[in-house]
Amino acid sequence: MQRDGERQELREVVVEASQALARLDANRLEELAHCCQVLNRECKCAGTAERERLVHQAREAACDMAMYAQVLEATRANLTVMHRLRELRAGRIEYGERNARDWKAAEGVHGNN
Repeated sequence: MQRDGERQELREVVVEASQALARLDANRLEELAHCCQVLNRECKCAGTAERERLVHQAREAACDMAMYAQVLEATRANLTVMHRLRELRAGRIEYGERNARDWKAAEGVHGNN
């Protein structure tokens, strides 16, 4: 958790974002999005040494960011399924041969969903 006046390292932000997404903690995700906006603004005004520090942090957090991207993609896929189930239950869509022909596979490119 970030203390007043203390900026979180990029990797910490990404790890916390993954955990908040897994818990569906929208409030914490909003706070972390704000942290990223501040970081982006600071990066634009930063000097060379500060930019190098941020580039180093981004490289260290690359694996965590990739994992977060997979969590986001899985969350999107789950949301799509929930929306389709809601439409099915409400009678707005039906499953049949015609619908099956138009259906696109939503499996991720990594094959580990």
